[in-house]
Amino acid sequence: MTTHAPNLIPDTLLLEERAGHVLKAIIGMADEDHGYIPFFAANLMEKPAYLTHGDWDYGSSHGRLIDALILARHMTGDESGRDIEERYRANFLSFFKEDGLSYRQKNPKAPNWGTTANMIDQRAVLLALTTWYMTTGDPKIKEVADKHVAALKRIAVKERDVWYYPASEHTTEGWPSANAVQLRLAPDPAAFCGRLIMPLIKYYELTGNEDAFELCQFFAAMIMERSGVFLPDGSFNDALAFRSGHFHTRIGTLDALARFAWHTRNASIIHFVKKSYDWALTRCTSFGWTPGDMREQAFEHETCSLVDLIAAGIMLARSGYTEYWGVVERFLRNHLTESQLLNLDWVVDLPDKSQDDPGMKSYYKVAERARGAFAGYSAPNDFCCDVAEGRGHTNDLQTCCIGSGTRGLFMGWSHIVTETDGTVSVNLLLNRGSRWLDVSSHLPHEGRVDLLVHRPIKRLLVRIPEWAGYAKVAARRERGDEAFVQSGSEPSMWLNGRFLVLREVREGERITVTFPLKQRQTVEQAVGQQFIAQWRGDDVIRLTPEGVHHPFYNHRQIFDKAPMREGSYRRLEKELYW
Repeated sequence: MTTHAPNLIPDTLLLEERAGHVLKAIIGMADEDHGYIPFFAANLMEKPAYLTHGDWDYGSSHGRLIDALILARHMTGDESGRDIEERYRANFLSFFKEDGLSYRQKNPKAPNWGTTANMIDQRAVLLALTTWYMTTGDPKIKEVADKHVAALKRIAVKERDVWYYPASEHTTEGWPSANAVQLRLAPDPAAFCGRLIMPLIKYYELTGNEDAFELCQFFAAMIMERSGVFLPDGSFNDALAFRSGHFHTRIGTLDALARFAWHTRNASIIHFVKKSYDWALTRCTSFGWTPGDMREQAFEHETCSLVDLIAAGIMLARSGYTEYWGVVERFLRNHLTESQLLNLDWVVDLPDKSQDDPGMKSYYKVAERARGAFAGYSAPNDFCCDVAEGRGHTNDLQTCCIGSGTRGLFMGWSHIVTETDGTVSVNLLLNRGSRWLDVSSHLPHEGRVDLLVHRPIKRLLVRIPEWAGYAKVAARRERGDEAFVQSGSEPSMWLNGRFLVLREVREGERITVTFPLKQRQTVEQAVGQQFIAQWRGDDVIRLTPEGVHHPFYNHRQIFDKAPMREGSYRRLEKELYW
């Protein structure tokens, strides 16, 4: 009997594994006593903890979760919970009316919830339709999406140079106030129009839908030239009419504009995005915590905002500003993955449904159902945000953040390794398998990344963190019985000051890239609060003061050598790209 040595990989951050955890949380949010409508929010600090419904249950929650399930399954191959997913999809399609828009539904226990087409919901709706069609090519879904885009165009108020939506809700009878149209009122243009550019431009790329592209053109012009959302210095307008500079919708709009600029090769839009993105970074911590807004919600970080930062940073990096790869990696390694709920020992719930209010609230197995979810509102040092300032304690989980967190994992995972015209680039030093090569990262324990090459590569680029310098960077290359070392001290080894250039890489070659691992300390500001972060490379390993309810960061263990475990990476010949 022949035995084979187990395949060992570093026991370090593996994004596809995190996607497996959140996939189960998405399924766990289904309320089987309420038509499998997912719960929207959770309060984990109460004893017992509970899940609640909200008026975001419909197009917004279903759209985000369907999109997230597709992306998580692509990353993991996990097919569990398909029956629940089918209920989500059936619910989702039932929310459309003949006019092509997705409408919120009546809940008899919440008579004040509207039954209109909320314009924030429509972005999540088109996101799901686009990902759904991208993965299946289902003509029925394309028909729904085409009708939806046509509706979005039909209801837009059209000026000579810009288009916009004059209210947050559209009804079957039209806009609720003709006066709003006459006065050119456009409440929160970023939320209702700006973020919509993101799925619209992707849908256009997939299908060539001209309505989608036209909407992108006029919405982009409105945001940049007429809306006042972004001030001339790139800062966010914090006036009350602009939702106090709400970060999620502003940064989501920057991501959308960057995607539109990439498609149209418009350098002026990229410059516009970079200016505001750089300003936004000055209001965030360097490990990825963001304000909720600049006023009332300033202390409440949404996972949604961080994912927007990650996506926009990726688009800027792809557009030539390669320094943002380092920003993206810091955010992935720290506040995104730290905001994922994996330890629930501190959550108290009930083993039965005796105290449930069906259709509104459930105390049943909340910890089990929520494991893998992302924080709804978090503090820099704590999963639960419970500060004296702002609104105090609100939601610990929100479905929008669960969906966004999954998308953040996917955006990072799908850009660890990329290929363009024969050049393969390792942009993020995280574990990942691909059809070109496998990346095994020993960070944050060691300054070491191992590459196992699966096919010949004309030119291989490996990003080296800016804190690692260049003189002591080395690449040891093994080709069968041949081995040699290339030194980072050679000027010809570098591209853009950040990428190590390796040429003529052969199938089966093993490459070990090593570099000094820097330890440092930073003082972080978060809306008037100060935190001291201890770093090892790009990972925060200690943060003070420590959180109270479910502290972040201080549980991380560091070893001289990276621990190893049995495992393998997922490799796909055909991958999704967003």
